[in-house]
Amino acid sequence: MTMTSLLPSTGDGNCYYILTEDCAYGSKYFQAGNMCFCSERSYLRNFSDDRPPACFLKVIMLDDSSTVTINVEILQPVREEAAVFLLAISSHNERLNYFLERLSLEAALRAVPGQKVMVEVDRQYFPGIIRYIGSIYKNTSSVLSPFFFGVELQGEGENRGRSDGSYHGTEYFKCKRNCGIFLPFSRVQFSPALDDDYGKQKAKPDTEEGVPVKVGDAVSFYVDEVLTKGIAMAVYREGTQWFVKVCPEEEGTTDIFREIPMDSVVKESLQSLFSSFESDMGLGHPNQMKREISESGEECESGNSSLEVNSMVQITLDKGNQVSGIIRWLGYLPQIKHKMAGVELDEDKGVTAGEWLGKYYFHCAPKRGLFVKLQSCQPDVRFQCSRNSDLNLVDYRGQEVLPQAPDSFPPLRNEAAVRVLRGRMKGIQGHCNSCYMDAALFSLFSCTSVLDSMLFKPFPLCDRNVQSILRDEIVNPLRKTGFVRARSVMHLREQLTEKGQCSSFTNAEKDPEEFLNLIMHQILGIEPLLKLQSGGQKEQDCYCYQIFMDKQEDLVVPDVQQLVEHSFLSSDLKLVEIPSCFIIQMPRFGKEYKMFSKIIPSLELDITDLLLDSPRECCVCGDVATLECSECFKDKVFAATGLKQFCSSCSRQVHSHYRRKTHKPTRLHVPEEFHSRSPRGSQQVPREKMELFAVLCIETSHYVSFVKYGPENEHWMFFDSMADRHGDENGFNIPTVTLCPEVAKYLDLPLAVLALEQPRDMDGVAKRLFCDAYMYMYQSKKMALYK
Repeated sequence: MTMTSLLPSTGDGNCYYILTEDCAYGSKYFQAGNMCFCSERSYLRNFSDDRPPACFLKVIMLDDSSTVTINVEILQPVREEAAVFLLAISSHNERLNYFLERLSLEAALRAVPGQKVMVEVDRQYFPGIIRYIGSIYKNTSSVLSPFFFGVELQGEGENRGRSDGSYHGTEYFKCKRNCGIFLPFSRVQFSPALDDDYGKQKAKPDTEEGVPVKVGDAVSFYVDEVLTKGIAMAVYREGTQWFVKVCPEEEGTTDIFREIPMDSVVKESLQSLFSSFESDMGLGHPNQMKREISESGEECESGNSSLEVNSMVQITLDKGNQVSGIIRWLGYLPQIKHKMAGVELDEDKGVTAGEWLGKYYFHCAPKRGLFVKLQSCQPDVRFQCSRNSDLNLVDYRGQEVLPQAPDSFPPLRNEAAVRVLRGRMKGIQGHCNSCYMDAALFSLFSCTSVLDSMLFKPFPLCDRNVQSILRDEIVNPLRKTGFVRARSVMHLREQLTEKGQCSSFTNAEKDPEEFLNLIMHQILGIEPLLKLQSGGQKEQDCYCYQIFMDKQEDLVVPDVQQLVEHSFLSSDLKLVEIPSCFIIQMPRFGKEYKMFSKIIPSLELDITDLLLDSPRECCVCGDVATLECSECFKDKVFAATGLKQFCSSCSRQVHSHYRRKTHKPTRLHVPEEFHSRSPRGSQQVPREKMELFAVLCIETSHYVSFVKYGPENEHWMFFDSMADRHGDENGFNIPTVTLCPEVAKYLDLPLAVLALEQPRDMDGVAKRLFCDAYMYMYQSKKMALYK
């Protein structure tokens, strides 16, 4: 980065920046995504042309107003008008992601009052109109005040707001009670129906009033002197000229569009268009419809009376192209006599976000919605079973078609995870003691890609059949539709029984670590996830780490960080290298006895002091440590977490106390490359941290899982493969995925208060997470790129 690139546009009183990497300064630690500023005068003083360029810049952090010196390599300049929008995002990680992604931020900068938007409220999207853009914090002494969008909710969003346009007694706009809400731009979808790939500009709301053609209008135009009809799918402007994106009737519903100048398009009545447009849209002919009614004795527009909202369907478009999706709405549209289906497609091949002629009938992601005649929809054959058994799981040897997803699908995160995974008959369907495998697979593959190498990498001992079942019949359907049938898991269980040393994988109770060791080591033969060394002896490889420790009287309600450190210290263990995935089993004796009544999930696991031959930080002065003391780790004078290592001078001072004179510190190996990089006292020791992505829990021999699907503390979902059941012994289990934001409440509680919480009084399923934890799963996104 050049120094001059750090200076924003001239004329600003201050220069604003965002941190692109984590940064430590003395005892303070700033996450990537923090924002800071310096005055223009200070900048020019540091980077004037007549002096050598500086490597560090003194800035003031916007969060706490502290003054710090930061390496310019991790600073990215931000314009003041963009900085105010970014500040409204409270999560530093999310803030950095939106800064780097740019598109949403640029849309926020272009937004104006009166513009129609979709906003996220309680993890659902509703239509609204922007009424206010600006700060809602008055009498603040901050240099920069965050900007929020004041939105009046419309349609289904009415009464889901938080105000009438006022905030803390100040009125910013007027609307009905509980129809107003103030949001950061990250929870607002701007102009979802327009395609920005070609540099088209969205018309401002006030200028669109004079446009003769609007989205959804029936239009006609000439192609090679032949009159052609279609529907306007988008209206946009390039420079001073207006264009209409039209879906012609003879070229199908979504695959082919024509972009035509506005003055070459004639608006028609909708009814006259549909008389000729019906055939390619699958709307059928009136005479054909009458024949169907007379032959069947009743009107059955779908051709399959079983189709309803949430049915999985397939639709054939022009030229034989086929798409699949889920019916989200059934009913009649204005001026169309046939029953229609609003379908949320699996791919971006739609033309809407659930809107028809300005009204939302359902909500989905942009370009995922499509309205077609119900008769055009056919049940998705990949998810069908016999008429008598429905989801009956008795005959596993039948010839039923298994779900196939030949493509690869990325893990689900944030709103996409909620949209695809939440609900009944979601997740992995359990059957016959499969909960250990269901919970493990859902945890490892639903919302993270840390072990996706298991799905594709050609390992030396890899059994391709097992790998393809795992990828095509379980992981891809889970990420694509949010549901995996028990038959697919049974297919994998049969293969494990055949390949493994145990004949009971198809029906017996197992533990997750037994399943993971078998599939990772014996069948797929992947490289061990962990490499450990104990007391300088030979390296040990493993896939899961079991915590062993004596009962610690001083650990009443420990967190995972404390348990791992105690276990490593008592066994004299070190990590030989940073793992991409760290799977940790909690200390317990069998399924019945738990060593601790509660364990606090550590959302981040700091493994810096657990690494072999890695630079360590003196726990007193912060300089590079040269000595480690295991006896000091148990000394209550020091902090409850963190192994205790010291530089030479601090070690002498600490061990001069009469209670610690008998301690025997051991010398640490400091990499020569690190020691010689900079003079003593000026080098910050980098921290290596892993993030929690899933927790497996067990109660009365039944495994469930918690998965973290987003950056915030409340972004947790709870999965149970056997949450409910339909029918008796010939019935089937109903897997369910629910959101559990109540977890955040207990993560934020002080330790003393949490220790007194009675499990039976804890909200929702939080008790399961804190009291029944069996296995924690951590990931290092940095190392996952290399393994």
